[in-house]
Parts: sequence; C-alpha cells; structure tokens
Amino acid sequence: MQTIRLTKEFKFEMAHALKGYDGLCRNIHGHSYELLVTVTGIPVSDTTSTKLGMVMDFGDLKKIVRKSIIDEFDHALVLKRESADDFNVDAEMFGRTILVDYQPTSENMLIDFVERLKNQLPANVKLHHLLLRETVTSYAEWFAADNE
Repeated sequence: MQTIRLTKEFKFEMAHALKGYDGLCRNIHGHSYELLVTVTGIPVSDTTSTKLGMVMDFGDLKKIVRKSIIDEFDHALVLKRESADDFNVDAEMFGRTILVDYQPTSENMLIDFVERLKNQLPANVKLHHLLLRETVTSYAEWFAADNE
C-alpha cells in the first residue's frame, strides 16, 4: 500500500501580545489565522470497514482539531502567563483570555498545537505537518520529519 497525506484547513480569529518584544507586536493585536493540519497513513483496505479507502475521515480530523485547538483559541486573547498582569486586561472586554507558559508567537503556538493533536489521532495515522498562517504573507511550519 501507498502512504497518503491528508490536509484539512481551519480558520480562526485570535489576538495576542508579545511582552518584551521590540516591535509593534508588543501591543495587543489580532490576526485572522489559517491552520493547515496534514496527517499521513495508509488507506484502509478492510472491505468490511465503513472507512474503506480512507486514511482518515476528513470529518473526524475536523472534530479533533476543532475540539483540541479551534474551539479554545477562536476569538480569544492569548498572553504569556507571567506577563498577563502587565496588560491590565479588562475582563469584560477580554473575557475569553488564554494564559500560556510560552511567548504566543506562531512558532510556539505550533509546538503547543502539535502536543494537543499528536495523541488524539487514530493509531494508524501520524501527524505530518502543520502550517500556521498569521498574515497573508507570513506563516510558520512544523514538520514531523524535522523533529524525529
């Protein structure tokens, strides 16, 4: 059998700030993020399976990514835990705030997303690649092969 890659795209809105950064991103600001999740596997060959010919049902991948990432991060403000008090975030305006243990850059968010996803996939499916687009012209990528 041949190994196949499947990719599912997701979009979400999120704000963040990079405390201590020497540019404009030190201020609270938002992005329209695009997340591409790529998995690999061998299509099911069991003729009695309802998933015959599939590596994974796209709907199942969508449920996993939505539950693990999108539902939490969409329309949220993400701040590094130790710097949250420095931003004087109004609870009414920023009620959906996520405090993380890392600087919320695209790079660090990808590392977080990998950890959230890797154990949620079926045993026969492996996480291959994540791409997180922060702007129309800028994105960060994670590849499993780079991290083995």
